[in-house]
Amino acid sequence: MERESFEDEEVAQLLNEKYISIKVDREERPDVDHIYMNVCQLLTGHGGWPLTIIMTSEKKPFYAGTYFPKHSRMGSPGIIEVLQKISALWENDRQTLIESAESIIQHINGEGDGHSMEVLSMETAHRAFQGFLRSFDHEFGGFGSAPKFPTPHNLSFLLRYWKMTKDQDALSMVEKTLEHMYRGGIYDHVGFGFSRYSTDRKWLVPHFEKMLYDNAQLAIAYLEAFQATQKKAYSEAARQILTYVLRDMTSADGGFYSAEDADSEGVEGKFYVWKQDEILAVLGEEAGRQFCGYYGIVPEGNFEGSSIPNLLQNKAGFAGIDRSTMASERTKIFEARKQRIHPYKDDKILTSWNGLMIAAMAMGYRVLGDAAFVRSAENAVGFIEKHLRRSDGRLLARYRDGEAAYSAYLDDYAFLIWGLTELYEATFKPHYLRLAIDLTDEMLKFFYDYEKGGLYLYGSDSEQLITRPKEVYDGATPSGNSAAALNLLRLSRITGNTELEVRAEEIFKAFSADIDKYPMGYTHMLMAVLYAQNKGSEVVIVGSKEMADISKMFQAINRNFLPFLVFIFKNTAGSDRDILELVPYIEAQHMIADHATAYVCENHACREPITDSRELERIIAGN
Repeated sequence: MERESFEDEEVAQLLNEKYISIKVDREERPDVDHIYMNVCQLLTGHGGWPLTIIMTSEKKPFYAGTYFPKHSRMGSPGIIEVLQKISALWENDRQTLIESAESIIQHINGEGDGHSMEVLSMETAHRAFQGFLRSFDHEFGGFGSAPKFPTPHNLSFLLRYWKMTKDQDALSMVEKTLEHMYRGGIYDHVGFGFSRYSTDRKWLVPHFEKMLYDNAQLAIAYLEAFQATQKKAYSEAARQILTYVLRDMTSADGGFYSAEDADSEGVEGKFYVWKQDEILAVLGEEAGRQFCGYYGIVPEGNFEGSSIPNLLQNKAGFAGIDRSTMASERTKIFEARKQRIHPYKDDKILTSWNGLMIAAMAMGYRVLGDAAFVRSAENAVGFIEKHLRRSDGRLLARYRDGEAAYSAYLDDYAFLIWGLTELYEATFKPHYLRLAIDLTDEMLKFFYDYEKGGLYLYGSDSEQLITRPKEVYDGATPSGNSAAALNLLRLSRITGNTELEVRAEEIFKAFSADIDKYPMGYTHMLMAVLYAQNKGSEVVIVGSKEMADISKMFQAINRNFLPFLVFIFKNTAGSDRDILELVPYIEAQHMIADHATAYVCENHACREPITDSRELERIIAGN
């Protein structure tokens, strides 16, 4: 539409004469996008992007649509005809349009007034699981038919469901999906990282755009699958994703970039696809044919005459990725690809998506032990503290070219708090826990609805739009309310502040009617429900990081899938006042006989102290 309409001189002239045109980056202004997308769905019965809204100067909409060609064709109205018709109506029958806009405003402001305040339970989680079981693709993994989206929080929910119920079907669905996604063309086998979605059922042909949020969540899903199964293929997939982000998506100052485009030189996928002759020219005849056979690169191609590297026919390819025989050849192909014209990189640094990647990098360090990952997470937090907080502490949403802008939205707070909580459990530095708590207080201050429960999309101190919505649907990323609910529960258990748990329960009640109607659409929220339903444990480890036996205790925790536990470290090597101010209930817990000591606490009561890492692992294995 940009090429066909907005860059066209005739369209531009009409717009400039009769309208004031405003182009919105929906990643910078999710509040605007969310509100007017609801308008589009209300008026047309569907939504999507590009999104076109025509409104009064008071921001009240009366016309909406998605894609418009320049001129009407095949039943689709053209932008020229639409603009001319509405301009004439505005001149001759303006009151009708104004009344229509007022009616729309009344309708959208009336939505969400009914809240059931019911309590969500395991029954809702069971129904979500049954829904996934019915829609699961047993041949290629994933759910439903093409196009297929990764939606990693669905997989994380199923892992937690498996952990609680021991239902092997939940784990099998996760493993099948993760394996086939990696083997497909949706994964970049030359340079690593996942594309946004697959256009086909097999995960072969992607929409080649790479998003930071997808890769963050997928790294977490593969790390969790490794913890759950101990299969190295999953840990290596996660390592490759994080390596890609460090190499291609990290700014010199430490923030993470947003995305890489699908096309280069005006052609989608051109940067990523190969002809067999191109491979042979780089690797030579023998190694080249071996590489082509390994990655499914065929003379006739599998995508518009060229080939997308994949492992769909290579059954050994996934299991052997940690020691791939193709490693050196892949590196040579990667170096050759670097000479091509690269897709455009969206170098916006978004607080919300950075929060997700901070969580992934922190978890990557805990599980894989690579210090580069935790350095990256800490650098990103440092970047946000320096560039994306105002002098009064208020978080901001976007940074680019030296400019920070827009008061942060709920997702910015919720995802960053998630990342900080993960980073605390990776480093046990009290600063990150304190920052998570401070931002939680700020989030509740600016976003929480103390009358009906739940959190608004934008803050009380932000630009006030025609309505103030709350989002709970877990789409490409979890909703801010879902992430916040789980954060509140985790921080409540870490700090002992039960008020945070009360707020999480209020969030459940505020949205329970929506969630109960379609549980599969709210899997991150259901992860929070499972967390609340599980008795969980707090594990407090007392000692010095230099002690060999404490290192073994950390390993016992990090190598296992323990989604319902929280971890606190009381450092005896220096001052422990910082952590005691945040977690006062651990003051009475000390080392036993100069050995690293673990305390496992459930329901506000602690077991006998443990000084044997194997005993600790045995006890926490059931959680």
